Amino acid sequence: MTNLKNTLKNKEAKGNNLAINPSYAMKQLMIKMKGEITSALPKELCSERFQRVALTAFNSNPKLQNCAPMTFIAAMMQSDQLGLEPNTPLGQAYLIPYKVKGIDKVQFQIGYKGLLELAHRSGRLKTLYAHEVRENDEFDIDYGLEQRLIHKPLLKGNRGEVIGYYAVYHLEHNGYSFVFMTYDEVLEHGKKYSKSFEGGIWEKEFDSMAKKTVIKKLLKYAPLSIEIQKAINFDESVKGSIDSDMLLVDKADESIDVEGNVLNQRGIKYGCI
Repeated sequence: MTNLKNTLKNKEAKGNNLAINPSYAMKQLMIKMKGEITSALPKELCSERFQRVALTAFNSNPKLQNCAPMTFIAAMMQSDQLGLEPNTPLGQAYLIPYKVKGIDKVQFQIGYKGLLELAHRSGRLKTLYAHEVRENDEFDIDYGLEQRLIHKPLLKGNRGEVIGYYAVYHLEHNGYSFVFMTYDEVLEHGKKYSKSFEGGIWEKEFDSMAKKTVIKKLLKYAPLSIEIQKAINFDESVKGSIDSDMLLVDKADESIDVEGNVLNQRGIKYGCI
């Protein structure tokens, strides 16, 4: 079997220069994998619904159509298992195409609003929020035995440039915590850890990604469920296979052969039609 890209090229050549619709090719792949997809999906979801949502996301970004097919399906599966909608105005999750060692792959990213949704589902938080701080706001923080944060945005006049971001949570049964990062710290974090910083979602939606960064840092130490902690740990990952629990699919499960096919740990090809 050949991978999706080679199949498209071969069919295009045989079709007297009539281009094969990438959406059709992806649909055929998901039909062929219906059994595996059904087994991996949450019980309340069906493969037909998964296919509709996946094709909508697939068609929304032409760059996704050039990526290793199984990495796209795996990213979609992560989104479905977390109950987050990818690549929609809701901003819950994103499917990000990027190139690694010459291979185009799809990275799954939880959005700022997706993190809020996952955290609130835990049932342990009363409130969770994040805000930017501008240079003309009244802002003061104290760390130590008694943490304290005061932020009063300037209500009249120019608030000035953004100088930092913070996130705060309050537990249902008392207790709270917060983190603060300067603008430069957030910028450095994005450049260091984002594989698609330049020209990617960081440049397009810096404010949302900055808030996600401080929320993610805060939630690492919050008393939330193990599932949410795992979801946070596997944010911004690329996976090359699917499972009934995508959180158990390690990043190392993915490898790429010389032809660009995605392999699992046993060396079996995925993403083929």
